[in-house]
Amino acid sequence: MTETPTAPPAYSTTRAPGCPFDPPPERARLLEEAPVSRVSLWNGQIAWLVTRHADQVTLLRDERISSDITQSGFPFSSAGAQAQIAESQTFISMDDPEHSEQRRRFTADFTVKRIESLRPRIGEIITELLDAMEKAGPPVDLVTAFALPLPSLVICELLGVPYEDHEFFQRTSAVLVNTRSTPQDAVAATRELLDYLGNLVAGKADRPTDDLLSRMATQYLRTGVSTREECAKQALLLLVAGHETTANMIALGTATLLQHPDQLAAVRDGSPARVAGAVEELLRYLTVVHLGRRRVALEDIWIDGQIIRAGDGVICAAEIGNRDPEIFEDPDRLDVDRPQARRHLAFGTGTHQCLGQNLARMELQLAYPALLRRFPGLRIDQPLDEVRFRTDMGVYGVHELPVAW
Repeated sequence: MTETPTAPPAYSTTRAPGCPFDPPPERARLLEEAPVSRVSLWNGQIAWLVTRHADQVTLLRDERISSDITQSGFPFSSAGAQAQIAESQTFISMDDPEHSEQRRRFTADFTVKRIESLRPRIGEIITELLDAMEKAGPPVDLVTAFALPLPSLVICELLGVPYEDHEFFQRTSAVLVNTRSTPQDAVAATRELLDYLGNLVAGKADRPTDDLLSRMATQYLRTGVSTREECAKQALLLLVAGHETTANMIALGTATLLQHPDQLAAVRDGSPARVAGAVEELLRYLTVVHLGRRRVALEDIWIDGQIIRAGDGVICAAEIGNRDPEIFEDPDRLDVDRPQARRHLAFGTGTHQCLGQNLARMELQLAYPALLRRFPGLRIDQPLDEVRFRTDMGVYGVHELPVAW
């Protein structure tokens, strides 16, 4: 009698009860038991899940692994993601040389020197938001009062997007990163954003100001190098990525520190260098890009005793690689003074490493100590098990975080 092959386990985002800051246990267990193994995705597709830090670094730097979402076998995270990403392919979902050529258009805006020049303005925005929080009085939702408006205001000023439109682009962005969005809703939200940003870029071609979208309009749109639609797609990427990830790191990192008073005190009272190290540890420990970096193999690749065939989908699980004991001693412990924290994969590695990482670091390094110094009695104003964590979103975090002081 022929046995029916057992289907691989489902790719799960469910966290263990009472452990919202730790990765899903099913994935964490694979780090020891089967570091390169098959998983079943939402649409029945079978993909490879890679959990070890070293294996992920190897694959993410391998030209035989593709980021191109148009390749057959690409492992999309949801039906909505598949529908909307196909509508708005950007440089992060391309391979070299196209990827590098388009990415270079924006690198000058995200260098360490350029981001350092923003430090005073980011500090002003933080002070204004904290003043408003203090005036409103407790309780407040930290997400809507501080964590979300901070990176939204910064990326709006950098891009040249009117912040008064934040409710619109935050609403549509939330649809794009929601793994439960229908294809129809995801496509509709994408088209709304593309139309909005396309109009902005087109307007700046005639009336440029000192911002990234104006440079895009004058250097690429007006010269015929890029179309209005192409400019809008890149603007969408920068706008959504520029506020979603940092907003969730601010809120989730704060919630985490509030569970570790000794670590919180180090961030609140530490030197800038110590705070910078603490930010790297929080990035490692939390890894808000929790659905993995998605790729597809262009050729057969042997890794860790397994052969990934050409056309197979690959998911590099950074949230597990960032808990790899081969790299991080006692990895499930939060240690803001961890010397090797910066080896984390929260921003990826290789040619597709996050373009905006310098900006994210700056915002986090300024936001955490400012918040904790302003409100030394800060606390979550409801039981932790009643907080709604974002297991249903492409970026992990909290939907809201009521706090008092």
